[in-house]
Amino acid sequence: MPRRMVITLLLSVYIALLGIGIIVPVMPVFATDLGASGFGLGLIIAAFSISRGLLQPMVGSLSDRWGRKRFLVSGLFVYTLIGLILPQAASVGNLVLIRALHGVGSAMIVPVAMAYMGDMAEEGKEGQAMSMLNIAIFCGIGTGPLVGGIFTDLWGMESAFYAMAALSGVALILVLLQMPASAEQTGVVRKMTLLQVMTSLLAGRRTRGILLARMSTMIIMVPTMAFLPLLMHQWFDASGLQIGLVIACRTFVNALLQTPFGRLADRRDKVWLLKIGCLVVSGVMCLVPLAGNFVCLLILFAILGVGEAVIWPVLGALATEEGRRYGQGSMMGIFNLAMSMGVLLGALGAGVSVDFLGLGPSFVIIGIVVLGLTFWAASLISRDPVLIA
Repeated sequence: MPRRMVITLLLSVYIALLGIGIIVPVMPVFATDLGASGFGLGLIIAAFSISRGLLQPMVGSLSDRWGRKRFLVSGLFVYTLIGLILPQAASVGNLVLIRALHGVGSAMIVPVAMAYMGDMAEEGKEGQAMSMLNIAIFCGIGTGPLVGGIFTDLWGMESAFYAMAALSGVALILVLLQMPASAEQTGVVRKMTLLQVMTSLLAGRRTRGILLARMSTMIIMVPTMAFLPLLMHQWFDASGLQIGLVIACRTFVNALLQTPFGRLADRRDKVWLLKIGCLVVSGVMCLVPLAGNFVCLLILFAILGVGEAVIWPVLGALATEEGRRYGQGSMMGIFNLAMSMGVLLGALGAGVSVDFLGLGPSFVIIGIVVLGLTFWAASLISRDPVLIA
């Protein structure tokens, strides 16, 4: 892979996601100060998720035809703009609209960055390529809230938004100066309409298996992030530092192991690695209710990070292989939509389960559901051979 382009892409993704992470600890407080209720906070989150989810497949497919650079630059420009106008929001309605626009920008960044990386990945080294991108994503998301907290403490809430704008602007300049437009798709895929590309993608059993696996393995994100603080408070009155350490431990382990497991994904049977990673993740989910103290949860979430470190490069590599058949942008757009669907289903399912059964049983049920869906997905993937067009 061209070293300069890879470094520019990874640095741009890291900076962009660092900018997003910076506003994570600030947004709920800012929205509440504007009078947002619980429902209003939900609308603000939903506006971002809906606009991003709906646009990802379209943007990805269009990037195969028109080149990727214009979309990545546009997405980073939107992020810069969002950082500048967020402090000017005067109502909850303003925030909903701004976050919907934020989702539009997001739809142009991660799927297109993944498509860029898929373009540059050498055949047989897809796992390594995607593991590098995953590291940039995890590091950006992981360090962002810490930086955001420091900015807010030192210079006030608005400084976090302006920092996001500045960082996104830096990433935009890097992409403008260093990244090529990328080779446009030619041949059969180039002549197909967006609907035809999506239909062809979903018609393949292997592709459906990859998308199902990505969706199912994302179901655990909401329970392990949003419900974890509640669980730790209820069970052993955990401090904010302890909660943060458990969450950070998982992210750090995941990022640290991306490179070795990315190489492993290129050398070993990807379907078996997917099953092993899923067994680890599902096992941790089922054991969470048995963890009665901070140390046990810290260990379990470190193991969870190991399981996810196995899964992420495997699925990224499988998606890259399919991208060579249908266009990297089209595949990565719908791949990211599957991720968003998994988070949504996890949020809805976990919410209902917690209301009726409580926190402990909900973790077990979610672990079993993820295991069943992922093994079903693995069977779909393994039944179809890899066909590179």
